[in-house]
Amino acid sequence: MHRLQINHLTVYQYSDTVTLLPHKLLLRPREGHDIRIESAELSISPAYQLHWQRDVYDNAVALATFTGQGKQLSIASRILLQRFDNQPLDFLVEDYAVYYPFQYDAAERIDLTPYLSALFEEDLGVLGSWMRQFWYAGQVVETYLLLDWVNKAIATGFTYQQREEPGVQTPAVTLNKRSGSCRDFATLFIEACHSLGLAARFVSGYLFSSTLPLGQGSTHAWAEVYLPGVGWKGFDPTSGQLVGNDHIAVAVSRHPESVPPISGSFVADSPQSPVMSVVVEVSPFLGVAMD
Repeated sequence: MHRLQINHLTVYQYSDTVTLLPHKLLLRPREGHDIRIESAELSISPAYQLHWQRDVYDNAVALATFTGQGKQLSIASRILLQRFDNQPLDFLVEDYAVYYPFQYDAAERIDLTPYLSALFEEDLGVLGSWMRQFWYAGQVVETYLLLDWVNKAIATGFTYQQREEPGVQTPAVTLNKRSGSCRDFATLFIEACHSLGLAARFVSGYLFSSTLPLGQGSTHAWAEVYLPGVGWKGFDPTSGQLVGNDHIAVAVSRHPESVPPISGSFVADSPQSPVMSVVVEVSPFLGVAMD
């Protein structure tokens, strides 16, 4: 087990006073056998009220409503958590799903249906052409090996490019540009799984890397595939690795555009072009826990 501290500060600057409408915050990690939150703190300005909810994916959602006006919105999240050691390769797939192709159990397939549908149907043709290098009709291959091929092909064959604009590139755009952000790569991997008839979903969260200078980290995105006997297994096509100790999931969703860390709107008397700044620090924690 190791302890990590996550500091996430987002600031919006407006050129004139605005009235802030409710904002949805997806900043609290998903707890489970591998992650335990010791303490969590939100500091928000201007004056606000906070209500906690659970969405359809069981993500922890904080809904902030504001009681005043201002020219700046500041949202600071501070999380201290325990991340338990795990072995990403230590898993056993059900016998019937060890080799691809296979069919999900009928009862599970009902629940998996939303995660089997293509998100960008217009891209199926170009995506299918790209996927033929990994699998063709009649071929039998180990399921994990097939997923690993696709995962590593994205990591090694495409150029990572940080993008600040909202939304994701379609798979066709990413394939054409041969570049994209982590959320673009996750989307391409998810649609590749859909083309194979495998259930997949989008994950947003944080990434800690020991290779970065102390105190630095980033928001990150990856994919999960449902494997019988294992459950939702994480694949990170930005690195080409299985998801491990350094990934901290915050939110999961069927669609990659539905779980931004912060979303909301405002009302103003004049046109506004807010300036946003984001600082994320993910660090090992060796001190005393917060109250």
